[in-house]
Amino acid sequence: MSVMDTITAEVTINAPAERVFAALTDPEKRVKWWGREGRFKATHMESDLRPEGKWLMRGIGVGGTPFTVHGVYRQIQRPRVLVFTWLPSWQENAVETLVRFDLEEKDGITAVRVTHSGLTTETLRKQHSGWPELLTSLRTSMEPREQD
Repeated sequence: MSVMDTITAEVTINAPAERVFAALTDPEKRVKWWGREGRFKATHMESDLRPEGKWLMRGIGVGGTPFTVHGVYRQIQRPRVLVFTWLPSWQENAVETLVRFDLEEKDGITAVRVTHSGLTTETLRKQHSGWPELLTSLRTSMEPREQD
């Protein structure tokens, strides 16, 4: 992994790491927040949460086009580290890449850092530049909203 083939994004969430980890790995929870308005939305997820276990996510992309992304869990240290491979259907001649989530909790607040590596071309990096928005969506789904 080099800096040139990697995207990183970070967010701080007012929730314990265990809840954040569950939102990343529980299929029911993940489909509720995984998406970007007007771009894509997850509608289904399967997850065999164990090392070498498979995961799969389906959804609707731009213009209503269906998409699938799948991979294999490489490392699971609940609730601190989650590493999995990433292979999207929307890329012609897609190459498997690696996604790593690091969670660090202090006083019930969790810092989340995602690192997506193996993005060897500028085109790949642009196609996977939505991590900041996804992390914002995750935070919004986990934090209580203030009432007017």
